[in-house]
Amino acid sequence: MNDPIKVVTVVGPTASGKTKLSVELAKRYNGEIISADSMQIYRGMSIATAKPDAEERQGIPHHLMDFLPADSTYSVAMFAEHAKKCIYDISGRGKLPIIAGGTGLYIDSLLNNIQFSDAVRDEKLSQLLWDEYYANGADPLLEQLAKFDPDSAKRLSKEQNPKRIIRAIEFYRSTGSTITEQINNSKLIPSPFQPIKIGLNFRDREKLYDRINLRVDLMLEQGLLEEAKQVLTSSLSFTSVKAIGYKELAPYINNEDTLENCVEKLKRETRRYAKRQLTWFRRDQEINWLYVDDYDSFNGLLSAAVSIIDKGLLYGQTAI
Repeated sequence: MNDPIKVVTVVGPTASGKTKLSVELAKRYNGEIISADSMQIYRGMSIATAKPDAEERQGIPHHLMDFLPADSTYSVAMFAEHAKKCIYDISGRGKLPIIAGGTGLYIDSLLNNIQFSDAVRDEKLSQLLWDEYYANGADPLLEQLAKFDPDSAKRLSKEQNPKRIIRAIEFYRSTGSTITEQINNSKLIPSPFQPIKIGLNFRDREKLYDRINLRVDLMLEQGLLEEAKQVLTSSLSFTSVKAIGYKELAPYINNEDTLENCVEKLKRETRRYAKRQLTWFRRDQEINWLYVDDYDSFNGLLSAAVSIIDKGLLYGQTAI
């Protein structure tokens, strides 16, 4: 049996600095980056998704980014399949695979070798469940889920993430099996990867929120409104339509609200998204957390990350 492939992961909430750190690590370790962001996969959705431009990438290859039109539906199963191929390719060329992103479900499913059924998405059912959520909130959906998958209902009630609640219901109705059963069965197959996990966070949450607010302001300066108008008048897939940054500005574009109110809602929704990301990642005991505000400079943060990776590569540790 082949030894597991060592993979570095850089995770954390939006605006925490994952892109900059992962690029610097790739430069140091002769690595290539695999994006684990469920929205950066789409072409034409660059500003709202904070997709790094050529200057930010500094010549480092970035995989699974900017490769699908916005009307394409994408899933965690598709990501896991594509990312595995990238890891084998990068490692096979003697380079270090670095996964960077904030979509926790994508990352966990890949690294834990979750096996997915061949069931296709039932977008009509999913849309009905989304309508129910917008009308009545998450609690009725959680009650529905608890009837056939109490373990998932208990787990997802803590996250209050409607997307995952709806997907769990949709999966059961489409396959007759629960998400919990699928995950448990998948754990019987060992993962071919040995991750070295780094997580970025802030001890002072307000500092993260300040960065989020500043990022939104910068996005507006870069042309977010124009991008939103273009995206919202195009054909969006069921996946891409969920991107934060467009629907929040739609009321202003449609002359239904002020720009100030819409921008404030965008900042608020982005902060809430960051909280959900942290809730997800904090469950993982293998993550080595680095608190950005502990360091006087980026070089200090980089040195701490390098120390973790050096130990992981040398000793095979997943948590230092």
